[in-house]
Amino acid sequence: MCGSFLFKNSNFTYQLIHSFFKIQIMIETIQGLPPYVAAFNATGRITGKDYDEIINPLVSKIYKEQGKINYLLVLNTGLQNYSLEAWFKDALLGFVYFTEWKKIAIVSSQKGIRNFTDFFGKLIPGQTKGFMMEDLDVAKEWISE
Repeated sequence: MCGSFLFKNSNFTYQLIHSFFKIQIMIETIQGLPPYVAAFNATGRITGKDYDEIINPLVSKIYKEQGKINYLLVLNTGLQNYSLEAWFKDALLGFVYFTEWKKIAIVSSQKGIRNFTDFFGKLIPGQTKGFMMEDLDVAKEWISE
C-alpha cells in the first residue's frame, strides 16, 4: 500500500528522495551556467572526498576544454564545516590551476568571507570577487561574463 502511494505520487517520491540525498551530498554543481564556469553549492560538512569526486573532475574538464576557468562557490555552510583534508585539497586546487583562473566568485552570508575574498584575490592572477548571499544572481551574471 505504501509503495503504491509513493509511485502514484511521483512528485512526493521525488521530494522524498531529493531531501534524503540533499542531506548526503555536501557539494552540488550549479547548473545553467556557461560551459567555462565550474559552479558549486556547499552545504553541511565538506570533505576531501567532495573535492575528489565533484569539484576537481569538473574543474579539470573545464580546463581541458576551455583553457581558462571561471569558478563560483556558494558557501551555504560555515568554514568550520570544512575538514582539514578539504582545506588542503582546496589550496592544492588553487595552486595547480594558479595561472588558469579567469574569474573566481565566492558567495556567502558572512561579510568576513566576502572581505577575505576581495583582499586576497588581489594576490592571484585573474579576477576575484566576494558576494553576499542576497547577490547570488549578480555573482552568477558576473562569473558568466
